[in-house]
Amino acid sequence: MKTLGVLQPLCCGPDVPPLDPRAAEDLAAVFKALADPTRVAIVSRLASGEKCCVCDLTDAFDLAQPTVSHHLRILRDSGLVDSERRGTFAYYWLVPEAIERLRRVFQPTPSIPSPPIRTARRTAVGPPP
Repeated sequence: MKTLGVLQPLCCGPDVPPLDPRAAEDLAAVFKALADPTRVAIVSRLASGEKCCVCDLTDAFDLAQPTVSHHLRILRDSGLVDSERRGTFAYYWLVPEAIERLRRVFQPTPSIPSPPIRTARRTAVGPPP
């Protein structure tokens, strides 16, 4: 007789509580802002931690200033970036709390411990060897 380990399937996914509907809406708005490759590239560029002038971003992405400003406005409206004006220039940076909130989405804390893996005894079908 052979004993085989049997994994119990998770019927509802990981042991993570569902998001509050309002939090889910806010998070969806952030993901919507990141749904454009140019905006993802801008966020990646801003991840260096330094404030970045719009003129630097237009040079880096070979885009017109109004296009870069449009992308930055969407990122700012989603709460991912913030800005300040210095004379005629605008400087942008990532909002650390917003990035941390995104990080927590991908590293959720289980609300209850996962059940242990259960083993079951199975008997071989057929005549004994």
